Amino acid sequence: MNARTLLGLLTGLLRAVRTYPRRSPMTSGYVGLLLLGHAWVEYGLSPAEADDLRGYISTNLDNLHDHPVRALVGSALLYDGTLTDIASTGFGGTLITLGLGIVVGLAWAERRYGTLRAAAVFLAGHVGATLITAGVILLALRQGWYPPSVRAASDYGISYGAQAALAFVVLALPRWARLPWAAFVLAWPLAGDGDWSGPLPEFTTVGHLLAAALGFVVAGVTAATAGERAGAPAAVRTKG
Repeated sequence: MNARTLLGLLTGLLRAVRTYPRRSPMTSGYVGLLLLGHAWVEYGLSPAEADDLRGYISTNLDNLHDHPVRALVGSALLYDGTLTDIASTGFGGTLITLGLGIVVGLAWAERRYGTLRAAAVFLAGHVGATLITAGVILLALRQGWYPPSVRAASDYGISYGAQAALAFVVLALPRWARLPWAAFVLAWPLAGDGDWSGPLPEFTTVGHLLAAALGFVVAGVTAATAGERAGAPAAVRTKG
C-alpha cells in the first residue's frame, strides 16, 4: 500500500467519522446512550445495585409477565459486554454486537433507508425475537428440555437487535458476498455453544438465530419494496 492510498483511506475514515452524527443521528444518539448507561452501571452503582438492575431488566419469562415494557426498554439501554477487557470472549461479542451490529450496521440502515426503517430493523430483533424466544422457552419447559430456573435467567442487552441489524446489512453487500455473510451471522451465535438441551441450544442462541431470521425477512421486504419504487417512475413515463 503506497502513501497516497493510505492517505486516501485515512481521509475517507476521518470524513466518515466527522459526518457520522449528521448522517445517522438516531444511531449516534443511541450509541452515546449505551455508553453512558454502561459507564453508569459499571462505575456509578455498587456491584449489588448493578446486579439488581440487570436482574430487573432481564427479558426472562418472569419479568416479561410482571413488567414487560420496562424489561424490554431497560434491556435495550444496556449492552452485555466489555470494551476494556480485550482478552475476554465478552470483548469479541461487544465488537460484533455493539461494533458491527449497531455502530456500523444500524447506522448504514439509517443512512440508506431512513430512521423509521432502521428502528424497525432493531425492534424486529429486540422485541420480536425476545417474544418468540419466550414462546420457545415455554414449549421447552413443558417438554422438560430447559430447567425451571430459566424462567428467571439473566438475559439483557442489545444483542438481538444488533443481530437483526447484522442480517439486514446483507443488502449492502455484492451478491457474491451475501451467502458468506449470512453464514457468519447465523454461525457466530453457535460458536462455543455446547450446552444443548434436547433438540435446542441454549435459549439465548435460539434468540440470536430468530433475530437473524427476522433481520433477513425485513431485508427481503425492503429489497422488494425498493424494487417496486425503482420501477414506478419508468411505468409512469410510459403512460399515454
